[in-house]
Amino acid sequence: MTEVYHIRVQGHLDADWSEEFEGLTIIHQSDGTSLLSGVLADQSVLHAVLLKVRDLGLPLLSLSRIEREESSHSP
Repeated sequence: MTEVYHIRVQGHLDADWSEEFEGLTIIHQSDGTSLLSGVLADQSVLHAVLLKVRDLGLPLLSLSRIEREESSHSP
């Protein structure tokens, strides 16, 4: 299973912050929030991202995890 995370924070983050957030894609929403979206390796990486959100003083609005079946490509 691949776990995709969606983390919503208040404010628009610059796309250059993507590397600081473990490569998550930063998507600006029309309501003035940013959605950080992508695959994280494991729970420890998720916790590191959440610590970065806290350390930057960003209001955390939501966190969701979506499990997706990995497609198997047979040769």
